[in-house]
Amino acid sequence: MNTLCVIRSRILQLCRERNMTINKLATVCGLPPSSIKNILYEKSTNPKILTIKAICDGLDMTLGEFFSTPEFDALEQEIK
Repeated sequence: MNTLCVIRSRILQLCRERNMTINKLATVCGLPPSSIKNILYEKSTNPKILTIKAICDGLDMTLGEFFSTPEFDALEQEIK
């Protein structure tokens, strides 16, 4: 699994945990729904850290909490 897949999976996991739709997530994050959907549907191949920070702010969590998962820890180095 690559980094983008893990980011998508994490966003979906957080939405499920909070019983939140993508549109509701966009609303609480102050982002257009297309910004989140572009990440989820692979139209954005390099999501900005500021977008992920906005998602974290909307979910009342830190970037550290967002990235602190076994899936992120298990990612292999992509640049060799």
